[in-house]
Amino acid sequence: MGPVSSSWSFNKFFAIVCVVFAISGEFVAGYYRPGPWRYAHATFYGDETGSETMGGACGYGNLFNSGYGLSTAALSTTLFKDGYGCGQCFQITCSKSPHCYYGKSTVVTATNLCPPNWYQDSNNGGWCNPPRTHFDMAKPAFMKLANWKAGIIPVAYRRVPCQRSGGMRFQFQGNSYWLLVFVMNVGGAGDIKSMAVKGSRTNWISMSHNWGASYQAFSSLYGQSLSFRVTSYTTGETVYAWNVAPANWNAGMTYKSTANFR
Repeated sequence: MGPVSSSWSFNKFFAIVCVVFAISGEFVAGYYRPGPWRYAHATFYGDETGSETMGGACGYGNLFNSGYGLSTAALSTTLFKDGYGCGQCFQITCSKSPHCYYGKSTVVTATNLCPPNWYQDSNNGGWCNPPRTHFDMAKPAFMKLANWKAGIIPVAYRRVPCQRSGGMRFQFQGNSYWLLVFVMNVGGAGDIKSMAVKGSRTNWISMSHNWGASYQAFSSLYGQSLSFRVTSYTTGETVYAWNVAPANWNAGMTYKSTANFR
């Protein structure tokens, strides 16, 4: 047998390394890069406490407990994409308004939907009507960009990597025959295209998209430790979170993994 080429050896070595890290649960996908700058408008909802921003269409619940705080925004339908926009991060700066705090920008996470208002013109109150691109921000986030009395401001925005501390978090709901999982603290592109769950006594089971950032499996999984396979909506990259929940897992609990996108 002839000598093995150096390129073949490198490719084989790289593939082996990827498999080893995937099996260990520490595999990290390629770094997500910022996108191009685009233009939109922004408003705010709620008050300085952010109480009205809690919950939301993505299903993150108490945004302080889930790690997002008040740096959040509700997206217009165009950006929300039936919930696949949940968790995405946007850098926003005020643009071409006397109310702007120039030189200031902030990064927000998409946690909610700003629904259309067909009773108002898209350029006069129906700010979130399709096909408009719009951010309805938590008031504290808005106040980093402009005087809140402006009400609505033109903005420049771009997608940026979500900088998260630690791994993804999986909040369980449902029962022993129906598992509903809300996924939080997703790094990298921040979003999810698809998920699968693996019990300690099963093969991989595809999960269907329920709503927002939640995925469900109609299987009897109680009494098994659970692992998850998560694929990004934007990049198509996949991360494995092994042995996230113990065999005695319960609905209502949140389980932390060490795996995440970057």
